[in-house]
Amino acid sequence: MPVFRVLGVPVNAIQIPGVIATMEDWIRNKGDTHFVAVTGMHGVVEAHRHPPFKNILNSADLVVPDGMPLVWMGRWHGFIMQRRVYGPELMETFFRQTGNRYSHFFYGGAKGVADALARKMQTQYGIRIAGTLSPPFRNLTTTEELEVAGRIQSVAPDVLWVGLSTPKQEKWMWAFHDKVRVPVMAGVGAAFDFHTGRVRQAPVWMREHGLEWFFRLVSEPRRLWRRYLVYGSQFIWNVNLEILKLRKFN
Repeated sequence: MPVFRVLGVPVNAIQIPGVIATMEDWIRNKGDTHFVAVTGMHGVVEAHRHPPFKNILNSADLVVPDGMPLVWMGRWHGFIMQRRVYGPELMETFFRQTGNRYSHFFYGGAKGVADALARKMQTQYGIRIAGTLSPPFRNLTTTEELEVAGRIQSVAPDVLWVGLSTPKQEKWMWAFHDKVRVPVMAGVGAAFDFHTGRVRQAPVWMREHGLEWFFRLVSEPRRLWRRYLVYGSQFIWNVNLEILKLRKFN
């Protein structure tokens, strides 16, 4: 599968149909647990700043470009047809195409959000629900981790959807990928909140033109200012160094 690198992070040059086909292959073949990192500018900068997190992304079975900056970088690398693999769209398209073919577990969101998401998706697309769990915002204790792993393992979902935001969800999937036998884990960030209406999505035209960051910053300035202003500035600076061949990122 073709890959392009952004600040040393490998990103798969793949579209939503290809991601879904790959996920279905993993489900049919079962065996190993695979995880999909749906990441954008924030995740790439986190990986650049923190080598252990970069190692986690490097170990993911798929790292897909959720964010127009990564799409633009993919096109700059020669993948001119690259499009955004938007987490909420990936999730909904998977449900629309597969219906009740597979069972799903939803892990993440504030209290009640995973339940609300499961009900909505089941009503709209007839999907099979294996279970839901909205964890506390603090780190889990060792006992709680074992309980969570046991609960997921006991219902054996085909797909485990994780909505904890970056980098927490990638760290969680890495920590749990050898504790639960699930064919697919997919970290889809704010998809839980968007699909339940808890948080408003940016208009389509803003998402398609790289302006979603501005909409989200205005909507949640206290929570997101660092992500978009500090990390965004670091991304632009380092990407320009990379494009101008003034610095190489490994």
